[in-house]
Amino acid sequence: MTVSASIKKPQRNPQLNSHGELIHLLSTEGLPRATIHQILDTAETFLSVNDREVKKVPLLRGKSVFNLFFENSTRTRTTFEIAAKRLSADVINLDIARSSASKGESLLDTIANLSAMSADMFIVRHSESGAPYLIAQHVAPHVHVVNAGDGRHAHPTQALLDMYTIRHYKKDFTNLSVAIVGDIVHSRVARSNIHALTTLGVPDVRVVGPRTLVPGDLREMGVRVCHDMNEGIKDADVVIMLRLQNERMSGGMLPSAGEFFKEFGLTEEKLALAKSDAIVMHPGPINRGVEIESAVADGKQSVILPQVTFGIAVRMAVMSIIAGNEA
Repeated sequence: MTVSASIKKPQRNPQLNSHGELIHLLSTEGLPRATIHQILDTAETFLSVNDREVKKVPLLRGKSVFNLFFENSTRTRTTFEIAAKRLSADVINLDIARSSASKGESLLDTIANLSAMSADMFIVRHSESGAPYLIAQHVAPHVHVVNAGDGRHAHPTQALLDMYTIRHYKKDFTNLSVAIVGDIVHSRVARSNIHALTTLGVPDVRVVGPRTLVPGDLREMGVRVCHDMNEGIKDADVVIMLRLQNERMSGGMLPSAGEFFKEFGLTEEKLALAKSDAIVMHPGPINRGVEIESAVADGKQSVILPQVTFGIAVRMAVMSIIAGNEA
């Protein structure tokens, strides 16, 4: 064996081509700071499209975008569809429950067949962590993959729209305290947000919740772990509440919704511990009276609905950027 053969090449980030350009969006982990800022800056230019009488730009005209949602979704699927249509793409929504996947066709066979129909981009949500990575490894060089949520692993566009929301209201990331509260252990949103926040230089990221839902090993990701709500949101600039993911829980992870709300639900009283100009975020769907009370969700510090609006512009930005780059 030659010496050069024995030296392992450093593994390239599967999201980037050899020039460091974004070709797939799979995770915020390992996404360069400059790429995140590029996406946020591009999203800002698309925000005005939403206010036009004709809400379209021709950037993806003639391209076919396939929405493959193997898990339920309302906001993510709808905003991806709106974003693709505003970029003038042809959008195909695959009804997974009635597709061949429900007849036992493998994921890669499904992708191969859809690729034969001249797909240019796949938007994928899947219950298995890593499914979008697998697809990205097997598509042709001109085909792009966006992860719309895989298992407990990642939800990069949600994290990016959250970063956009924070930047919109707080401008500078480098002096912020951000508290992420609730069911951290099952949350792909929490993981993606932590990677994005630390990459963008947020000095104080806290994860807050009961011990059963906030694993201690998160400290390795550079965050502060708090099992007390008052300590966790004290003087925070941003409070991100997460949904309790009952569908992913087993056994005694959670005593009861009422008990959770008492300890970790966001009330006006608890929010008063954060900074007076703190913003309150939530990826949705909201469980009112479980993780957040209506007075806060609908209150003046809530930016939950602007998040959804920004989500369209951010997803337009992601699709237009990756469509312009070759593997």
